[in-house]
Amino acid sequence: MLGDTVITTRIDAVIDWGRQSSLWPFVFGTACCAIEFMATAASRYDIARFGAEVLRFSPRHADLLVVAGTVSMKQAPILKQIYDQMPEPRWVIAMGACASSGGFYDNYTTLQGIDAIVPVDVYIAGCPPRPEALLDAVVEIQKMLWKEPALEPRHPDFKGVLDD
Repeated sequence: MLGDTVITTRIDAVIDWGRQSSLWPFVFGTACCAIEFMATAASRYDIARFGAEVLRFSPRHADLLVVAGTVSMKQAPILKQIYDQMPEPRWVIAMGACASSGGFYDNYTTLQGIDAIVPVDVYIAGCPPRPEALLDAVVEIQKMLWKEPALEPRHPDFKGVLDD
């Protein structure tokens, strides 16, 4: 049917196309932002349109970490362990004011932004942010995929407060 048809492309383009259309999120939901994520995954907003509907409950099968809500100091090592268990390449979204900057919890028990523990690729503002903001963040991650080399490690020099 195709005869002598030849298609040429770069291997990065093929890999990035596959990754863009098949993000597998792992949701670290601790507060009201997790409810907004649930709304985004439901039929009204339908995150499946963007190829991110396969929610994973094992970090070893996920490549997108969505931290939705307040992270306490006791949860910080758990978040770091989940991030370390995810295969490369991996992306992180800090969803809401609490995950981005601690929100209005300015005390000793609340982590003042998850970027002290893991590298964050996209921050979503709001308390809680609307589902459309999460969809915009997923689109931003997809745009990042096209700009990065497919086979190079991401954030090789990041050192968080829990790193040795």
